[in-house]
Amino acid sequence: MSQNQPQKLIAGANAPLPTDNISIRILSQNAIDCAAYRLTTDGKVRGDGDMIFYGQTRSDDGSVSFRGHDSDGFFDINLSAQPATIEKIALAFSSAQTLSQVGDVDIQVLQGSQVLMSCQLSSAGRNEKAIILAECYRRQGNWKFRFIAQGFEGGLKPLSEHFGVEIADDAPAQNHNPAPSQPQSINTQRPINTQKAGSTSQANNPPPIPANPSINLSKITLTKNQSSINLKKRNDFGKISVNLDWNQRPQSDKSTPKKGILGDLFKHHQSSGIDLDVGAMIHLKNGEKTLIQALGNRFGSLQSAPYVCLRADDRTGQVSGGEWLDINGQQWSQIEEVFIFAFIYEGAPNWEKTDGVVTIHVPEQSPIETRLTEGAGNLPMCAIARLVNQQGSINVERINQYFKGHQEMDKAFNWGFSWKRGRK
Repeated sequence: MSQNQPQKLIAGANAPLPTDNISIRILSQNAIDCAAYRLTTDGKVRGDGDMIFYGQTRSDDGSVSFRGHDSDGFFDINLSAQPATIEKIALAFSSAQTLSQVGDVDIQVLQGSQVLMSCQLSSAGRNEKAIILAECYRRQGNWKFRFIAQGFEGGLKPLSEHFGVEIADDAPAQNHNPAPSQPQSINTQRPINTQKAGSTSQANNPPPIPANPSINLSKITLTKNQSSINLKKRNDFGKISVNLDWNQRPQSDKSTPKKGILGDLFKHHQSSGIDLDVGAMIHLKNGEKTLIQALGNRFGSLQSAPYVCLRADDRTGQVSGGEWLDINGQQWSQIEEVFIFAFIYEGAPNWEKTDGVVTIHVPEQSPIETRLTEGAGNLPMCAIARLVNQQGSINVERINQYFKGHQEMDKAFNWGFSWKRGRK
């Protein structure tokens, strides 16, 4: 096999793997729910910690993890760290649509940035809604990869149960509200310096998910019709993490060959990328307000006020996994509101083509997501959602409104900040 030419596998074919760190990339034209299962000789998981998916992005020992997007996701696998009892790692996906509606799915096996092998799952005439794509398996002390492409009846729940995962019947108790409440008027003012800051060295990896007695597959999507959800009061909500992610491939023409990262969203060379930034305005119970964003080097703090921290600034738009904001849920009683927003700092403002999604991870709760695909093409600022303290509970309210900039968004929601124009 040439150093520059990946080996192409057809269904049923296999090839040796390096006994090292590898990544398996799964690309699709539409959103799918990918999962990995670490299996023993009987074809079953040892426990729920052996399933890795959107609601539990790491195995119990951290040697298998998921990052990326629901149409461009990566499973990072440390093969040398797999327990001796693990014989296979099965890779699968499910969808509400049939495979013929989803479209072709591509699989790549990478070592670092080098693509070792590739496979394509053809969607023609396939009506299954779940597919076992491939597996990494042990053979005579070495690891190999097999392209399977086997259809499976049912969705993610029966697929997971097939591999021995215990699935919870009901989602955690939550209250759904038909519409968000009106934003509070906040009059305290503080000048804001919006100078762009450099990247930090903080990790972009999602937080570990605590082990549960059974896996919950539910995922809550906030829409115009289902615009808010209330999470019951707790003394400690743990580490709340907010992820802004976007598709690394253009979606303007799904029939054309796949191109580079967001390649058709801007006219200049794609290496300059499109820079989506996530930020938050925070109102504390003591009346203090502040802003968290990469502009102005305002990365915040988890252990002191405002109890919100931006992990890092992805200035290229090319880091799989996007950007993360963390909220200290132990200090939720000190917080009145966290107002989450995003803006396109560089590149053409076209939210629909970014296929952007914000997901809020609260320990022991289903992931809460809202998609940023409804904005006017020439408005770079998006007010995404509010997390409001309602007598100790967290009320998550979808906003999804678009503005010319920070100042216009501030005025619409009565925050009262003074803004200065930022520049590189």
